[in-house]
Amino acid sequence: MQEALSMIYLWLKTGHIIFVVFWMAGLFMLPRQMIYMHSAAPGSDEEALWAKRIGLLGKIILNPSIVVVWVLGLALAYVLGAWSEGWFHAKLLLVVLMSAYHGIMMGKARRMARGERPMSEKQLRMWGEAPAVLLALIVALVVVKPF
Repeated sequence: MQEALSMIYLWLKTGHIIFVVFWMAGLFMLPRQMIYMHSAAPGSDEEALWAKRIGLLGKIILNPSIVVVWVLGLALAYVLGAWSEGWFHAKLLLVVLMSAYHGIMMGKARRMARGERPMSEKQLRMWGEAPAVLLALIVALVVVKPF
């Protein structure tokens, strides 16, 4: 029985890491694509092309990845019994923040596709750093488990 649980844990962990990589790749790409869309004239063919690309990024990479990351992550927490660990609570908070970032940026991208410019290019560049900072903190918590 212990061997079966060990194998389940390893497969959950493998899937979780793979989909975190997919999700992060998408989150790194999203602000960059929004910067490219920002310089396109509202209503132009170029803006429509970037809107389509961003829509596909969300539909094919970001949205499926966030769902799988959450499902596998919660399954891992259950298998590990991590719910009582302080590091896990901190990680969970940061993942909630990353998920909120995902939603906020996709919402801003939809507004841009309608011709609005809710953020300047400089703001997009700054917001584009948020996933890297959150990811570094999350990885440190998971590896070091400081509390």
